[in-house]
Amino acid sequence: MGGCFSKPKPVEVKIEVVIPEKERSKEEMSPNGKASPLIYKVNGTARHYHLEEHPIASNPYHNPKDVVEASVCHVKDLENGQMREVDLGCGKALLIKEGGEFHAVGHKCPHYGAPLVKGVLSKGRVRCPWHGACFNISTGDIEDFPGLDSLPRFQVKIEKEKVYIRASKQALQTQRRTKMMAKCISLSNYNLSSTNVLIIGAGAAGLVCAETLRQEGFSDRIVMCTMDRHLPYDRPKLSKSMDSHPEQIALRPKEFFCTYDIEVLTEMQVAAVDVKSKIAVFKDGFKMEYNKLLIATGNTPKTLSCKGKEMENVFNIRTPEDANRVVKLATSKNVVIVGASFLGMEVAAYLAERAHSVSLVELEHVPFKKFFGERVGRAVMKMFENNRVKFYMQTEVSELREQEGKLKEVVLKSGKVLRADVCVVGVGAVPATGFLRQSGINIDSKGFIVVNKMMQTNIPGVFAAGDAVTFPLALRNNKKVNVPHWQMAHMHGRIAALNMLAHGTEISTVPYLWTAMFGKSIRYVGHGEGFDDVVIQGDLDELKFVAFYTKRVSRSWRVGTRTAFHAESRRSDEVVAVASMNYDPIVSKVAEVLAAGRTIRKRDVELFVRHGKYVRFGVLSVLDVRGWQEGQLPP
Repeated sequence: MGGCFSKPKPVEVKIEVVIPEKERSKEEMSPNGKASPLIYKVNGTARHYHLEEHPIASNPYHNPKDVVEASVCHVKDLENGQMREVDLGCGKALLIKEGGEFHAVGHKCPHYGAPLVKGVLSKGRVRCPWHGACFNISTGDIEDFPGLDSLPRFQVKIEKEKVYIRASKQALQTQRRTKMMAKCISLSNYNLSSTNVLIIGAGAAGLVCAETLRQEGFSDRIVMCTMDRHLPYDRPKLSKSMDSHPEQIALRPKEFFCTYDIEVLTEMQVAAVDVKSKIAVFKDGFKMEYNKLLIATGNTPKTLSCKGKEMENVFNIRTPEDANRVVKLATSKNVVIVGASFLGMEVAAYLAERAHSVSLVELEHVPFKKFFGERVGRAVMKMFENNRVKFYMQTEVSELREQEGKLKEVVLKSGKVLRADVCVVGVGAVPATGFLRQSGINIDSKGFIVVNKMMQTNIPGVFAAGDAVTFPLALRNNKKVNVPHWQMAHMHGRIAALNMLAHGTEISTVPYLWTAMFGKSIRYVGHGEGFDDVVIQGDLDELKFVAFYTKRVSRSWRVGTRTAFHAESRRSDEVVAVASMNYDPIVSKVAEVLAAGRTIRKRDVELFVRHGKYVRFGVLSVLDVRGWQEGQLPP
């Protein structure tokens, strides 16, 4: 079939669904014991897809040698709302009691292996204490990000007042589960220049979009294209773990893309999009027609504008090769980092023990002032200075000087001259949307793609996600914001995929991010842009604190009956974001409060900080956290 995917006629066909061995459980069975069809819509036409004809046993454990069953506790050992890690002999599980029922799932977050028992349990899901991923306790399915895989779910039974768990030994070891996915059944019907779904960009948003489509039973062609030479990888590690090789930080192995028919075109740059003809034009002249389009191109690092900016050994860290080369050249050498951004600060922290010297140049007078506030920024700055990082604040680079073709010195506008063998530039980024200027897709004055709550642009069938978009943030009364967080890119991709399939799903997630420096992590939840004040609990000098970012917010509501009412409004100071260091799982707990739509008032936080009183925030209590230690639960 040539051209784009034509509007299908109602037809019932069979597809192959690849089911991980441990996924074939009772949930796949309809009441009559037969496999239930998967249904989705394309262009408004319902299409039914049946699981491949194969016997599905009601017992999810096909190999008796792979099964372990053990008594893990007495039924009275856990109260409602409690979690416990239990050992089955060949691995651990997380046992949860909520609503009088017991559940058992994997005990480690599949993202980076955080112990979920130290996370937050709320309304049928557990939230990771490190990076905020959420998992349904009944199914193990991932419900908020980061990460791609779900938790394995284990059988629980009660006999003679004892709780037993029956589990797969393999699942106990892997502690992760890849959801059931469909494959493409009509690839032979497409020519090379047409696809049903085209995804421009192969970061977290693009990959999650592709995976979600397959998880929902989508069985037509999916093509991802990227300027990068690698398959999708864990981009945050480029500045946090700079010597990682591409295969070490790959989000999925090559075999995964082959198995699920997700095609990835590497080193392919889209130069223009014709939304009327539904054609993407590549830089080399190749054209591809599409039916649905996701634009997830991320951003492009800003460069310096001074003399010598094109010199050898001056880097914007964009790829694993960039990061690897910086580490190699910086070892026992002099490094200058321009910009106290997240990338700049993380690179400085990583190189501090490897380089002879690390100097950091920044226009502001304190790092992270706009994001974390001056007091937290100064505490972080002191931590860096204690680790031999030298700051040059309130100045800029005027010139890069070379000797024999290589960088030798960085000259500042203040007149200071810094010795430099390597220079890393981290002065921010701009959305990579220049190729869309003539497309008709709505772009704002800063270059961001404007989308609605369903990640849809102003052009039907065209979606956008990730760092290059502004979208309505429910947490901030649907204000259009740009949130360039790894977690948010995942959720954008999922929402876009669901709405390509006409689910009508709106985004409502709460932003969650983290940064790691010198073995310390700052966790952050919410959206504190333009905050008015910061309330600190804890000791900044000891790097053990919680920072509550507050802002004057207007709330309005209707008073009266359905036919006779008037509007009233009130302004109050509310918490819009929270950051912490060494106070886990406070940020994940606040995330659950905000996700439930609850309000945290500034006056309650101030009362808590002054008097140490317990303050009830919505459906959860943020208790007196002064005695907590890193990674420990509150008493």
